[in-house]
Amino acid sequence: MSRAITVPASHVELYRAKVGAPEFVEVPAARFLMIDGHGNPNTSSAFAQAVQTLYSGAYTIKFALKKAGGPDERVAPLEGLWWGGEAVDFAASSKDDWDWTMMIRIPDAATDELVAGALASAAAKKSDLAFARARVEHFAEGLAAQVMYVGPYAEEGPTIAALHTFVAEHGHRRAGKHHEIYLGDPRHADPGRLKTVLRQPAA
Repeated sequence: MSRAITVPASHVELYRAKVGAPEFVEVPAARFLMIDGHGNPNTSSAFAQAVQTLYSGAYTIKFALKKAGGPDERVAPLEGLWWGGEAVDFAASSKDDWDWTMMIRIPDAATDELVAGALASAAAKKSDLAFARARVEHFAEGLAAQVMYVGPYAEEGPTIAALHTFVAEHGHRRAGKHHEIYLGDPRHADPGRLKTVLRQPAA
């Protein structure tokens, strides 16, 4: 049956998937700064604004935590949850039909009060961003299968299909939303070398 690895509190293993070798992980709860949306991420101005807002908020939290005497942590990678009903096939369907939640994990050391203050400060300085749409939420997936994909986002389809097959072959069914963790920056990296953790919650 499935082989699950123990994920340490640092969440480090969640960003160390193996290329071409899916495995099961147990994903603990963590706090995230999140923004929901709908539509093609390549053309939606709301998507671009959401991503910019999340990074602005995450960096403001980082510097506020450091100023308060906390650890100087790196900003966590951008993550995305993707769904769109039974008919959506992420390998073939129109991106205009996709729903999404973009999110960045908040450091464990940042108190709720510090986070709220940092986000209020960021919103006041950058009124053109989407802080009114942002929220902080605890999110946990539990058992999930994941694999590292290297290459352009548009060519993820076969790797996603293989991940789904892996889940089924180990006696599980897919549960929850398709999850991607972006370890590269498409603005600067060669598309062929972009690293993305693809994750599928399982039951």
